[in-house]
Amino acid sequence: MSNLKVAVQKSGRLSEDSLKLFKECGIKFNNGAKKLKAQSSNFPIEFLFLRDDDIPGYVEDGIADIGIVGQNVQDEYQKEVDVVKHLGFSKCRLSLAVPREVDYSGIQYFEGKNLATSYPTILKNYLKDQGVNAEVHMISGSVEIAPGIGLAEGICDIVSSGSTLLSNGLKEVETVMKSEAVMVAYKQMSDDKKALLDQLIFRINSVLEGKNNKYVLLNAPNASLDRIIDLLPGMRSPTVLPLAQEGWSSIHSVINEDDFWGNIEKLREAGAEGILVVPIEKMIQ
Repeated sequence: MSNLKVAVQKSGRLSEDSLKLFKECGIKFNNGAKKLKAQSSNFPIEFLFLRDDDIPGYVEDGIADIGIVGQNVQDEYQKEVDVVKHLGFSKCRLSLAVPREVDYSGIQYFEGKNLATSYPTILKNYLKDQGVNAEVHMISGSVEIAPGIGLAEGICDIVSSGSTLLSNGLKEVETVMKSEAVMVAYKQMSDDKKALLDQLIFRINSVLEGKNNKYVLLNAPNASLDRIIDLLPGMRSPTVLPLAQEGWSSIHSVINEDDFWGNIEKLREAGAEGILVVPIEKMIQ
């Protein structure tokens, strides 16, 4: 069987998050410094380390079978690939920003003005949807400097924490799109490679489900079991075990972390004690 070729960003946060995910899936490989390729020792997969912007094109041409890129990159280059999985990490947003001193009143501020960006396709489509006519200037890097040198009245760029905008005297005023890492695949993939991709996605789903859920253990009086079980439904139903102390039980359940924290006070009010919240490495449904 042929190896599944995976294109991954060669450096940066997206690269780190992607490789971490593969390792959490039990896939072993050595990606030493400056290597352009790496072979897994325990799964038929080969990694190609590429520039982020090049990955959709490599996948479209079938040089790589799958790739991990930001949704913003895929939307900008609009290559003919299949988006097979939203991965939930490397989240950011593509936003419009203006100098801090600007009295911004709304999207119509940009009417007739100049905007600098590395994402002209996305920005032009957004402005068209908003009914705004503006001049879009393509810049491949250091977009934040454009207002300071008089090239543009505003910019459209990727924002994570906003610290880069702040350090360049800019403020975020509109969100153009929200982005996260996605897995894209070659449209004409062979059947044997599709089978490998299915195995990989099964592993990824198990890891991501584990991250989104927590294993919860608590002690509760038997009189409160029904109420607590309603708050901790579990995958099918919780496990209830009698404690040595008569009239008390131990409840074990798996629950989405957000749901747990939303119900924590209700659980305590119902009499839950000794609550333990344990991370889940992998969860197979």
